[in-house]
Amino acid sequence: MELILAVGGALWGALVGLFVPRAAYRLSVPPGEGWRAETPEGAALTSWVGLAGGYGPRTSGTVVTTALVCAALALTTGARPELGVWMLLAPFGVLLAVVDFTVHRLPDVLTLPLAGAALALLGGAALLPEHGGSWLTALYGALALAGAYFLLFLINPNGMGFGDVKLALCLGAVLGWYGWGVLLLGTFAGFLLASLYGVGLVIARRAGRKTAIPFGPFLIGGAFVGLMIGAYAA
Repeated sequence: MELILAVGGALWGALVGLFVPRAAYRLSVPPGEGWRAETPEGAALTSWVGLAGGYGPRTSGTVVTTALVCAALALTTGARPELGVWMLLAPFGVLLAVVDFTVHRLPDVLTLPLAGAALALLGGAALLPEHGGSWLTALYGALALAGAYFLLFLINPNGMGFGDVKLALCLGAVLGWYGWGVLLLGTFAGFLLASLYGVGLVIARRAGRKTAIPFGPFLIGGAFVGLMIGAYAA
């Protein structure tokens, strides 16, 4: 059963990963600018859903990444109701990571709806038998993590962007589903990944101590690590 779920997750991830580059291309603009409405050749983009056709991030990269993420989540979660939630949210996590790496921005058009979707979907999963988490803890986790990040934002706006605060609502919900321990683990993993990346840039002389780095991808990566451990242990 585990192998079937993993293969199914990989196929799903590969399929939806095909559509990530187009959305990433449209969203990867500096703060204050409108979303891209044309391809580099000047053709109109009338829909968010579709294949990129050679622009935006490499499709092969998004396909492989999303496939691996979905396969890992399917393998660790098993045939529990929340697996459907992870499969729906994971591609958006990949999309947000790509956009933030590209332009250091976490668009509200994704972060805020994802927070609501995560809580709504987990609420549905909580009504089904054999679920592995708690909806109330997911709600409290969303509020607690966003509140903690908001304090960090007030203390050091250059280190923690407000987009990260909004992203924390979704990440806190999915991590909180499996309990406070998983929430702390996933949060710590995100900070650890960001620190290792920053140190690596300094060692490679590609950045200084005060160079800003996109924090969102590492928060998402840490949440992914925490979620896998929480799902496996549930």
